[in-house]
Order: sequence, then structure tokens, then C-alpha cells
Amino acid sequence: MKKRAAVSSDLSCFVSSLFAMGTVADEIAFLSPIVGSNPGVTIAGVKSGGAPWVVNRGFAVLNDEGRLRADLRGLILPNLGTPGPVTAVAASVVCGDAVAGTTDSEPLSVDGNAEIHAKLQVPSPCLGTIVLIRATAFNGTPLPAPGPWIAASGLTKDSDADHDK
Repeated sequence: MKKRAAVSSDLSCFVSSLFAMGTVADEIAFLSPIVGSNPGVTIAGVKSGGAPWVVNRGFAVLNDEGRLRADLRGLILPNLGTPGPVTAVAASVVCGDAVAGTTDSEPLSVDGNAEIHAKLQVPSPCLGTIVLIRATAFNGTPLPAPGPWIAASGLTKDSDADHDK
């Protein structure tokens, strides 16, 4: 329950600040939490990483002009407690079953924190929107192209949640 309240509070504060600061123009077209990946999953032709990942807190916001913001806190490999060799990430926006655009690479801290801000050319409408967080550098060495996805927009079952009866 605490995790759900923290994410809800973070999202509420973020959305309020968007309008107060004018960071994102027009309407929010897409808002979603970010969750970690599991091996063996392919989305829009992009394979997930070879190990499970978790996200302490994360969200993605995309508006109808293609402005994307992804904020990640605690994106780690749970068996290591760190992002391991991943030192940079990018975000890819998926529309339907195709990658519509990918941001530039941004550093991933040793605590698994990253902020991605970009404007992408995204088709309108962008049906079935998914935001993939992809590895773009290992041990400080950039990849020639974005690699596997290690987190994505979506929901996860909160094991502490109170369930309706």
C-alpha cells in the first residue's frame, strides 16, 4: 500500500508541476508507471534484457506534440542491487507494434536513477502506446544502437495492496 501511495503521490506532484511550470504543452496524451523487465519478452521487435530488472519508482509522460519525459528511480538488477554494467539508457516510444522514435542516451547513475526529456516525431494517433527504457551503454562504452529494453510502461501487481473483496 505504501508503494502505491508513493507512486500516486509522485505522479500527482509531477502532473501538477507540469502545468505550473509549462514544461509540457497542450494535453497529456499518455501517463504510465514504469516497471522492470523480465527475460524472454519481445515488444515491437525489441527483446528484453537477459536478467530481471526492478524499478523503485518510475513514470513516463508523453503529450500530443511528442514531448516525452521519463523519470526513473532505482532501476536495478535485484540480484546485484545496482544497474550492473548498464551506464546509460534511452526511451523508445512504441505505437502499435513498431518503434516510432527513440531519445538520445542519458546517463544511468549507480543508484539506477535517470531522467529523459525529449521531443520525438510520433504518429497521431499513436495507438497501443508503450515506452521502453533501453540500455545504450555498458561500462561507459556506448552501443552503436539502443540495445535491449530493461523497463517499460505498464502496471505490476502490488503485493502489499489491499484488494477489494
